[in-house]
Amino acid sequence: MAIKIFVDQGHNPSGPNTGAEGSGLLEQDVTYAVGVYLADLLRADPRFEVRLSRSTPEEILGTSNATSLAERVRLANEWPADYFISIHCNANVNPAVNGTEVYVYQENTQAYWLAQHVLAGIVARVGTRDNGVRIRPSLYVLRRTQMPSILVELAYLTNASDAMKLENDPFGFAQGIYNGLLSYFDFEPY
Repeated sequence: MAIKIFVDQGHNPSGPNTGAEGSGLLEQDVTYAVGVYLADLLRADPRFEVRLSRSTPEEILGTSNATSLAERVRLANEWPADYFISIHCNANVNPAVNGTEVYVYQENTQAYWLAQHVLAGIVARVGTRDNGVRIRPSLYVLRRTQMPSILVELAYLTNASDAMKLENDPFGFAQGIYNGLLSYFDFEPY
């Protein structure tokens, strides 16, 4: 039985629930690209099955911020996915703030351990700073999904060095997440 991974590319291309901007990049474009690369890697590995929240770059989920988030959760819960990975980019008013962090609902859960592997995978592959796994029970997609769920903040759009990595190597971020999944499941590369 293949492990079912739901990959949510955070935010919409336009309309409700658009993402952060920085260094000439739009969060929703980066998350879309990284999600597609991750789906390609998972599809090439028969141990996984994958679905994306956004099948095209133009696809818009929901008619408001709330319904956009609810639709992502509904798609994952109804499939039903075994794991939920939401992909985001961070932003900060201070351009010096940089690095990768992963949010989970609570500590010492499967999601928490998965988050540690995914974080390590990204940092090892693209060389971002390890900002740790953080507990965020308030996040809707972590609170309402019925499977272990993580929200990955790839890097900061507002930091020049992070933004360059996001722009030039979206595949590397996807590969980092994939490597983290392999490590979490104790799988050999396929």
